[in-house]
Amino acid sequence: MRVALFLTCVNDTLYPDTGRAVVKLLTRLGVEVDFPMAQTCCGQAHYNTGYRHEAEPLARHFSDVFGEYEAIVTPSGSCGAMVRELYPRMGERARAEGRGDTLAATLAPVVPKTYELTEFLVDVLGVTDVGAYYPHKVTYHPTCHGLRSLGLGDRPLKLLRAVKGLELVELPGADECCGFGGTFAVKNADVSAAMGADKVRNAESTGAGVLCAADNSCLMHIGGTMARLHTEMRPVHIAEILAATEGATEVGTGAATEEEPRA
Repeated sequence: MRVALFLTCVNDTLYPDTGRAVVKLLTRLGVEVDFPMAQTCCGQAHYNTGYRHEAEPLARHFSDVFGEYEAIVTPSGSCGAMVRELYPRMGERARAEGRGDTLAATLAPVVPKTYELTEFLVDVLGVTDVGAYYPHKVTYHPTCHGLRSLGLGDRPLKLLRAVKGLELVELPGADECCGFGGTFAVKNADVSAAMGADKVRNAESTGAGVLCAADNSCLMHIGGTMARLHTEMRPVHIAEILAATEGATEVGTGAATEEEPRA
């Protein structure tokens, strides 16, 4: 199967190890992974901040770049939700504004074949045991877009439970937002910080050394809060856990060592 990796802006700029982990994981499972170099922002930041029309050229470009692939896989619940949930809405709004069906027709082909990583593994490849090894105590935070927009459910948990050496512990208040929300964290900084602190305290109460999620934007917010609260926990993207194998030494191409989990 030939798929395209949609890495997203945050991962490309700040978390390249996550992209490397996705490639390593999918290649290990027999998937041919392409990385289209022409990919850019999907338009989520523009759309969510109120610049709906400015997001449309980015959405059209996304469809042009990724339209030929059997599947589009992204390690981001929020960007996956942008394509799956909001691209159709953009097309409907353009039609309602009297601009015809062109936008909807352009975006329609990529919507059903865009998958967040864990749903691609479970729903498309039909696997839960990906051959990973990660000897750490881990708690999982279901990010808002993955939980509410994509409906990932227990797919990430099924994958984590199958990881050799991993002890999975339940996160109290798991379905509560971490407080990031993109520009929400800027416009409502005090509320955002308080929500982040609540999330970190709940995570610390589990005794886990690692908090994982399927979205690095949320992990960035949580990780910053962890640093300010001087916690010993580390935020790690689920792709890096699933890509980890016994004997590996590097995060993003294998895993962290037992002594020093890294994000």
